[in-house]
Amino acid sequence: MVYTAIMGYGTIGSGVFEVLRENRAEIAAAAGQELEVKYVLDLRDFPGDPAEEKLVHDVSVIVNDPEVRIVVETMGGLDPAYPFVKACLEAGKHVATSNKALVAAYGTELLAVAREHHVNFMFEASTGGGIPIIRMLYRCLAGEKISAVTGILNGTTNYILTKMDRDGEDFCQALKEAQRLGYAEKDPTADVEGYDTCRKLAILMAMVTGREVDYQEIYTEGITEVQAGDFLYARAMGRAIKLVGSACLDAGRLSAWVVPMLVKPDNPLCGVGDVYNAILVRSNMLGTSMYYGSGAGKLPTASAVAADMIEAAAHLDEHVPLGWSAEKLSVESAENNVCRYFLRITGRPEACSGILESYLGSCGTVTVEELAGTEFAVMTAAMREGDFREAEKKLRPELAAAGCEIVRILRAE
Repeated sequence: MVYTAIMGYGTIGSGVFEVLRENRAEIAAAAGQELEVKYVLDLRDFPGDPAEEKLVHDVSVIVNDPEVRIVVETMGGLDPAYPFVKACLEAGKHVATSNKALVAAYGTELLAVAREHHVNFMFEASTGGGIPIIRMLYRCLAGEKISAVTGILNGTTNYILTKMDRDGEDFCQALKEAQRLGYAEKDPTADVEGYDTCRKLAILMAMVTGREVDYQEIYTEGITEVQAGDFLYARAMGRAIKLVGSACLDAGRLSAWVVPMLVKPDNPLCGVGDVYNAILVRSNMLGTSMYYGSGAGKLPTASAVAADMIEAAAHLDEHVPLGWSAEKLSVESAENNVCRYFLRITGRPEACSGILESYLGSCGTVTVEELAGTEFAVMTAAMREGDFREAEKKLRPELAAAGCEIVRILRAE
């Protein structure tokens, strides 16, 4: 029997406890021995809960108990998660975490601490909810040269965008529903501003390259400015609006960004709805492969944590090569990224078509019946981000002089 501990008994922590209890036999068979939760760390008490008798309020109880070999961190955030996890690794305990903020900020250091103490720091649940993408990268695709990773990496934002598209809800309505269902936190900033997706993309690219990728270097936009009217145009073009994290490697140079994107109907990401995530990986031998599953929710994430616990139990006395080195790979400026641009413009097309063409080249015009007469939209050809931004600065005052105004810009494939 292997004794374990869970630090943080919120949504995911209680989910891990439930998975270990409900799938006890299957987990024991996979790990080669039973996993028993000895402690659950939380500041709160949970009278009547199945974990009540295992509750402790002092992390030193876990750190100083030599019987505890595997520790789960599901507290979230950086403080006290970072010092607690580091202390556990230094005490010779394996750690599995679902905390993408921790992995993105301190993953390089914690991986080094784990190597030094001949234990493992595992984080399958930090990037794709229940999708086993981390294990896929370091095991199944280990012999591939990966050149791109693109995906929907946040179930909360995907749920909100799906509600806005399918049910015609505005952003605030869809967010409230996501919070009611437990998909969005009380403070949803990390999700809706794209920070969560950004951190996950940095972790994935660090896994791909074997070098540290600083999430703060990745250009990031969220979905708070996406409007109900945007979906009218998207449907008219047969497209979907998704918050996409995209990264490409070219001759050792990394480009990456997180932006709301108009996705083509032939892109597999177009049909990914609700809380589901999907990740496309392009590699030189396999080509493009897709990994799909639930990206939010208690049990899918807990299932990924349990998988890490099983691997740790199977390698109690050895270090599993996993992660990246302290060598840093810088992210190129987003100004060099290339895509098409969709612009919603108030006014009439004939009043400014010549102006648009002079700065943006030939543009396709898009109209929708509900907004006809008050606004229209155009789609540019593929442009470099820096060139588009420079053209936009010059374009706005000339459009204003013609009685038109850009009210929305979205990037598009």
